[in-house]
Amino acid sequence: MKATARRAWLFADTPKGATANAVLYTLVESAKANDLHIYEYLKYILRAMPDTDFNNHPELLDKYLPWSKELPEECRMNHKHKKCFRK
Repeated sequence: MKATARRAWLFADTPKGATANAVLYTLVESAKANDLHIYEYLKYILRAMPDTDFNNHPELLDKYLPWSKELPEECRMNHKHKKCFRK
């Protein structure tokens, strides 16, 4: 983790703010560990998940996890690299 990200924890002045930071950093680091394009992955889950009834059906969250095979191709890092080399 970069030094600036580590310092961001200093500004979580409420328990809810600290929890929000922890969730965000966990998502980002999990996306990195699973070779996902972080921006595309966050964009996807923030757009798709509000329409999901995961409070009543928590098993629906499985398809949004960073290691899910159901993630769209644009979330995968190898997809982005191939696009960079197109002429």
